[in-house]
Amino acid sequence: MTSENLSGSAAETRARNRGGVAVGHVGDLDPVEAGAVLYLRLWNSGPDAQARVWNEFARTLGAVQGRQALKALENIMRLCAHHARRPIVRHDLKCACLGADEACFANFIAAAGRGDREDAMLIATLIVRADMAPSLTGLAESLGLALMRIAAFEGLTAEPDDPFHSMEMAAGARIH
Repeated sequence: MTSENLSGSAAETRARNRGGVAVGHVGDLDPVEAGAVLYLRLWNSGPDAQARVWNEFARTLGAVQGRQALKALENIMRLCAHHARRPIVRHDLKCACLGADEACFANFIAAAGRGDREDAMLIATLIVRADMAPSLTGLAESLGLALMRIAAFEGLTAEPDDPFHSMEMAAGARIH
């Protein structure tokens, strides 16, 4: 293998991991953004974690709206899996750090939920191919609105000893 191949491989690895670079802390996000990161991490943590997402959505939104929010998240993850520009890099579920890709995702969901469609569409083109951005943005609007309702619900019923229910990560848990 030549040095050119070695440096090319290192460059590819750096580019692939760039989305995981810590750019902040989850605790600095507003509840909708933190929820977007939490549910992104949970969804990609396997079937048991996906069941937790469903239980949380059903508990806070009711069965019908919870199912709609779950379907929006599921379809967002499916679109990203099939049409993302590159895989979305995530930190561990309990990590307090916020990765670059996670920050982008959080801003995207929050902008869409607020009705900032043009900003959300622009951010969507950073995540998926341009032709898929409108579909992703529509789904993000649904999820963002659901996360706003969850944040309002949690503000009234937050259980201070349970970080999952307050849509925050464990503040002191730093993996790296």
